[in-house]
Amino acid sequence: MKIFVKVRTGVEDNVEKVDDNHFVISVLERPIKGQANRGVIRVLANYFKVTKSEVSIKSGFTSSNKIIEINI
Repeated sequence: MKIFVKVRTGVEDNVEKVDDNHFVISVLERPIKGQANRGVIRVLANYFKVTKSEVSIKSGFTSSNKIIEINI
């Protein structure tokens, strides 16, 4: 499953579903040395009840807009 994500950093962890495949993800981590990306993976894995290894960032590593693939 491929989803489109807008990331907000430095705020309490939260997942907001905008529509079927668009989400707004908030993570406490800051975008320093990939910390926010790891936070996004952690939050999405928890939300979709999968392991972190089943969540991968396909596009947008240094952007707040990302394409994420989740193996469900």
